[in-house]
Amino acid sequence: MNIKTPKLTVVGAGPGDPDLITLKAVKAIESADVVLYDALINESLLAYAPRAEKIFVGKRKGCYAYQQEQINELIVSRAKSHGHVVRLKGGDPFIFGRGAEEIDYVEGLGIETDMVPGISSALAVPAYQGIPLTKRGASESFWVITGTTKSHKLSQDVLLAAKSNATVVILMGMSKLNEIVNIFTSENKKDVPVAIIQNGTTENEEFGIGTVETITQIVKEKKLSSPAIIVIGEVVNKRVKLASIYNEVQSEIVSR
Repeated sequence: MNIKTPKLTVVGAGPGDPDLITLKAVKAIESADVVLYDALINESLLAYAPRAEKIFVGKRKGCYAYQQEQINELIVSRAKSHGHVVRLKGGDPFIFGRGAEEIDYVEGLGIETDMVPGISSALAVPAYQGIPLTKRGASESFWVITGTTKSHKLSQDVLLAAKSNATVVILMGMSKLNEIVNIFTSENKKDVPVAIIQNGTTENEEFGIGTVETITQIVKEKKLSSPAIIVIGEVVNKRVKLASIYNEVQSEIVSR
């Protein structure tokens, strides 16, 4: 009887486009005996593990398939019974992905652990819309902030970021958009450009652009919602002209 060594590999699946996954991540998925995957991953990636058991453990529309404690226990039980468990997470697992928490939980239980970084949506999603997070003369740095903390409140770091000239990227912040707008308005930044990108890098991507003052109205008009990324800063007006964006615009014009 072939007894496999219990192992957990936390893998970053990238921001949504299935081509934006690393070769090392693909190899990890291919070697998996079990894949526990989240809601934001592109499910076409599961084809890399045709013989593995696949279990959805993500959250959709506020409904949890499993609570975090249950996921931790599932990792341990499947690793001991099956061998190699791949925990497949959207973006990069160490950027608001709780990947480190899961590794912390299992590494003291005789289970080997590994981690494969992923391309974070905080970087890739704006890039797909031609938005550079830094650009000479516009922004020398950027913040990446969670819009919703463990206590379900807006991160206080937004208050600090609003005082700077840096680009501000807010993940999981659509439910707090009014609060974010009020903070930046109080810093006399109502004219600062804002972009909101929903389902970034996927075929369902939607995009809205405005200013701190106008963005809430634009969100209503375009019916933008989660999952979306908020980008605030002068770099929004420094978009480069990508062929992919141009082709999409031309196709829309022709269809009209």
